Amino acid sequence: MDSVCEECTDAKRKYDSCFNNWFSDRYLRGKNDLDQCDTLYKDYQNCLKTYIEEKGVDLGDISQTYLGTTADKLGDQMK
Repeated sequence: MDSVCEECTDAKRKYDSCFNNWFSDRYLRGKNDLDQCDTLYKDYQNCLKTYIEEKGVDLGDISQTYLGTTADKLGDQMK
């Protein structure tokens, strides 16, 4: 599947391929090492952020950490 923006499709395909390999070759066999595709994910994420910012969308809220903070409304319910 292509990315939402053409410029990021190559990065998305590389990440998708890495993730699918990790999922079938590692995760399903009980190996939960999550960092195998981190660099590819960050490359794709940065590409998307650049594209979205170029469209004039403010991304300030998505860069904030909410989990485990007082703003995390589900946090108290999960305990």
